[in-house]
Amino acid sequence: MRSKDFIGLFNLVVVAGVLGAISYAALVLQPAEYDPETLCLVDETPPHTIVMIDRTEVLYTPAQARRIHDVIHDARASLEIGERLSLFELNHRGEIRNTNRFSVCNPGRGDQINPLYRNPNRVQMRYEALFDRPLDRALDGLLDLIDSPITPLAESLAELGTREDFDRAVPRRRIILISDMLQNTQLYSVYGYARVDLAGRLPDPAIIARELENRYGRALAGVELEILFVAQDHDGWTPQQRAVIRAHWEEIFRHLGVRDSWREFPE
Repeated sequence: MRSKDFIGLFNLVVVAGVLGAISYAALVLQPAEYDPETLCLVDETPPHTIVMIDRTEVLYTPAQARRIHDVIHDARASLEIGERLSLFELNHRGEIRNTNRFSVCNPGRGDQINPLYRNPNRVQMRYEALFDRPLDRALDGLLDLIDSPITPLAESLAELGTREDFDRAVPRRRIILISDMLQNTQLYSVYGYARVDLAGRLPDPAIIARELENRYGRALAGVELEILFVAQDHDGWTPQQRAVIRAHWEEIFRHLGVRDSWREFPE
């Protein structure tokens, strides 16, 4: 073979290789498909954080309202790219409601982006348009006082665990619950004719856990639950009674396989 023919053949091989590499890169590196409503990657199950606010007979002070905003914004800021945040409330009918349908994945902030591949300023603008501002709108009007005849905290937590986007197939499930933890349903109630002997009136935590599992299965097993224990000095519950209520819940969560942690949420 003459040298010119060899060089020509070699160039053809190189060009074909380059074109093949470009075609492969275009196929493999094409942008991932996102759900337009949730901003989550299609066909992926992201880690999910839910913030649930108890609005049943809970009167939040202005200071507590500001801290609730901070809690939600901190939860948002802690998300890695692609992780999901949802905002729920326990409303006056004792129902859990997805607040303003806010349940979205973090599309990425500018400071989470490698500037070699994407424009941080453009990404930040997209983040604010698709994630930040809708979250702020979802918080508007959230803290108006509403009356409710029931407070199904235990049932609502278990129901969250049965949602398709928060069931046991979802990795790293986390709930941040803002509540006074005053359960009040047919399952059991902290209320009575008098608040004396509260520890003696509350039912066996193992029985409560077993009843929940009969209804909802092991829906909450493995969930990380952070409780912001709302203090309301006007409601008449003493520190000793609140300690009894907390200890009772801790035993229920232990039987359910929930990893709970508590923080006081003072007025």
